[in-house]
Amino acid sequence: RPKQAKALNRSDADSFMQALPDTPSGVRDRAIIAVGYDILARRSELVALKTSDITFRDDGCARIIIRRSKADPFGSGRFAFTSRETAKLLRDWLNWCGDNREYLFCPIYQGKAIDRSLTPTTIKRVIKKAAKLAGYDEIDVGEFSGHSMRVGAAQDLLCAGHDTAAIMRAGGWKSVAVLARYLENAEHNVWA
Repeated sequence: RPKQAKALNRSDADSFMQALPDTPSGVRDRAIIAVGYDILARRSELVALKTSDITFRDDGCARIIIRRSKADPFGSGRFAFTSRETAKLLRDWLNWCGDNREYLFCPIYQGKAIDRSLTPTTIKRVIKKAAKLAGYDEIDVGEFSGHSMRVGAAQDLLCAGHDTAAIMRAGGWKSVAVLARYLENAEHNVWA
């Protein structure tokens, strides 16, 4: 059986984002972690996001369309939503790089945003760098991956009392069996 990625739960995400510097790459990386966690994104979905996929809503949140994913080969897409805090981090990033760019998350070279997508490997590097800056030990840093946000958010939704249908909708799962694999290591005590 493939090994499950280490869950990046809300407390981890908060620690990672606080540890990132107030630099252009820190602003971008905070937005990547926040968006990835909120929309339960795969790293390939994060790097494929375009600025046109984002709609800021009147309630302070953002709606994001994920146009294609591993489980959606025909490109039917799914809508996902962010918290107000994540929408603010997203606005901070767009204010710095400009919202006239095609790709939402782009490389930064010599202090300038380059209008092309990041690679999926970059998402993994962002997570590991943030974990190191937050003071996590090397073993934990090594277990985090670009998939950790998706795993952690699913487990957090379960522990918060959301039902299977809500979690499947939030993460775009089509099968309860696949979702169950994500949730099997959740610290969820039904008796508490």
